[in-house]
Amino acid sequence: MSDTAPVFLVPALPAGSTFVLDGPEGRHAAGVRRLGPGEALVVADGCGGGAACVVDSVVGKDSLALTVSRRWQDPAPAPRIVLAQALAKGDRGELAVELATETGVDAVVPWRASRSVARWDDGPRGAKALARWRSTVREAAKQSRRTWVPPVSEPVSTAGLASLVRSSALAVVLDAAAPSGLTALPLPADGDVLLVVGPEGGISESESETLREAGAQVARLGPTVLRTSTAAAAAIAALGVLTTRWR
Repeated sequence: MSDTAPVFLVPALPAGSTFVLDGPEGRHAAGVRRLGPGEALVVADGCGGGAACVVDSVVGKDSLALTVSRRWQDPAPAPRIVLAQALAKGDRGELAVELATETGVDAVVPWRASRSVARWDDGPRGAKALARWRSTVREAAKQSRRTWVPPVSEPVSTAGLASLVRSSALAVVLDAAAPSGLTALPLPADGDVLLVVGPEGGISESESETLREAGAQVARLGPTVLRTSTAAAAAIAALGVLTTRWR
């Protein structure tokens, strides 16, 4: 992928050598970014597929006619990093998933931790909050020029999170008070690495015990205490270096 070409997400990659980018992405490309003939862009399907394109012409105010110059499929990173992010007050949860997406998270699971101030009910308010996280992840993936858009699942309880722990190759509960650091853990070459980030008030002892009994390890990131909005990004960046993900 070009280092500078903007990315636009489409339901499916173009099959032929020409393509019309329309809909919301077309409006953004033509009306907001004001891309014109000869300029480069990338369309991606959110599942690793990308196509490098050049603008042929602007069609009205909300569409671009494109010529496809190259297609590719980016492999899924290994190991796969799944973030279980506790619900956070204000925009801290959205900031957390934005930064996690930019640093390479592969899936996001909202967690209804007992000390989370934010509460997502099962009605319209909860659906709206989940939609904001999904929109944030989508835009962060485009901003960081990713062809993979991490899925954001429905929120889980601690019991549901324990089930994810049991099915992961490695599950790590981030805790600044843990005796050992993330670098001391044996990291798998593939499978899911589940990172669990608690709310601002921390993970309760009963929650920590439940997750440890399911097989989770407890580890700290470093000598400082990070906020719930930044902890995941720091951990994902560390895993990028400690594994083959960034090589």
